[in-house]
Amino acid sequence: MEIQFIGAAKTVTGSMHLVRTGTTTFLVDCGLYQGKRKLAFEINRNFDLFDPAEIDFVILTHAHIDHSGNLPTLVSKGFKGEIYTTFATRDLVSIMLRDSAHIQEKDVVYVNKRRAKEGKNLFEPLYTDKDVSNVLKQIVSINYHHEFEINDDIKLTFVDAGHILGSAVSFLSIMENGKEYKIGFSGDLGRPNLPILKDPEKIRDVNYFICESTYGGRTHDNPKDSESQLARVVNRAVQRKAKVIIPAFSVGRTQELVYALHRIFTRGDAPRIPVYVDSPLSVNATEVFRVHPECFDVETEEFLLRDKDPFGFNQLNYISEVSESKELNNYDGPLMIISSSGMCEAGRIQHHLKNNIEDPNNIILMVGYSAQNTLGRRIIDKEEVVKIFGEEYQLKAEVIVLNSFSAHADANELIDYVNQFDKKMLKHIFLVHGEEDQQEIFKKNIFK
Repeated sequence: MEIQFIGAAKTVTGSMHLVRTGTTTFLVDCGLYQGKRKLAFEINRNFDLFDPAEIDFVILTHAHIDHSGNLPTLVSKGFKGEIYTTFATRDLVSIMLRDSAHIQEKDVVYVNKRRAKEGKNLFEPLYTDKDVSNVLKQIVSINYHHEFEINDDIKLTFVDAGHILGSAVSFLSIMENGKEYKIGFSGDLGRPNLPILKDPEKIRDVNYFICESTYGGRTHDNPKDSESQLARVVNRAVQRKAKVIIPAFSVGRTQELVYALHRIFTRGDAPRIPVYVDSPLSVNATEVFRVHPECFDVETEEFLLRDKDPFGFNQLNYISEVSESKELNNYDGPLMIISSSGMCEAGRIQHHLKNNIEDPNNIILMVGYSAQNTLGRRIIDKEEVVKIFGEEYQLKAEVIVLNSFSAHADANELIDYVNQFDKKMLKHIFLVHGEEDQQEIFKKNIFK
């Protein structure tokens, strides 16, 4: 058996792991690489290390685009097998991939206007809505805790990863030459005590564990402090009548923010200000949350019994139309705009940043991870000049980073998860989905 780490190897994007047994070849995740536009374009368009037609099946750990976003390319280049995932992930992927295709087409049109004037070659979208439709036909949904026999030699079981709705840690039992190999893939691990979702669950003991390491060398603030920290930002915006721009992933982070704001305003911890969720995907994803209460923790279940509107449809402004999005430029603060993508690499957030980043009265609130070479990381690093749509802008707005909202386990939480395994059975841990400095720290601290 061979395992090859094609994506998310010493980086935190483009997750893709290739497994070859004596009889089967499969992928765990097939994510979009996000980073410098030209490099990302080349990486995402080409599968240099394998032929998509030889892949028997794909296991999809969760719906985030850096794990699912390149499935349409895989299918368009010849993959005809089944894609195994949870029911909630299936529902999220159906809207997220269509949104990804739509954003690519729109962004290409926008960028090509400038390239045409400069006499440069025009870009094409990576894939289209038709490619997405073909992906959805190949998805097979599996319940948590149900052992599913993929073929005579491979059995798959999902448990809740607690990262986003439908996220899963994958347990694989693989028979090869009369011997059983027990392998675990963490996908992206969530944090204990996060709002809305259940805590990460342990899989059975394994011989080999492929573990994410996004924050392998860092610790987060307590997630229980997230609402008080967010309330302070709202109060700060009220005092100076600021616009608060929040890049946030449409699935998971946006719902957590909306849920937290709803509770903050209800308790009176901060004055109620206009909040605009500017993302058609966020609107659709929030509806998916509503139909999967089986993923909610006890606190959220109790909140649902008391309050039928946990995601604030009656109190916040959900925007779908482009004309409404553009109109936000004319509004005065205090107000808050939540828009995707979380790494600021695509979508409407780039337009909001372009229009607000040079005003020192405004606040850019970063509430999630941004990979190297992304606009989000440049903002977190507070670079004086950043490029948006190829044009330079002065970063004058105040940048605030809240890591208490992170949906990734931190260093201590990762170690706690790994320490659950029987050390006599566990032969090797592979660290993926992490930058090299974080992996080195995590490696030193495991089993210390």
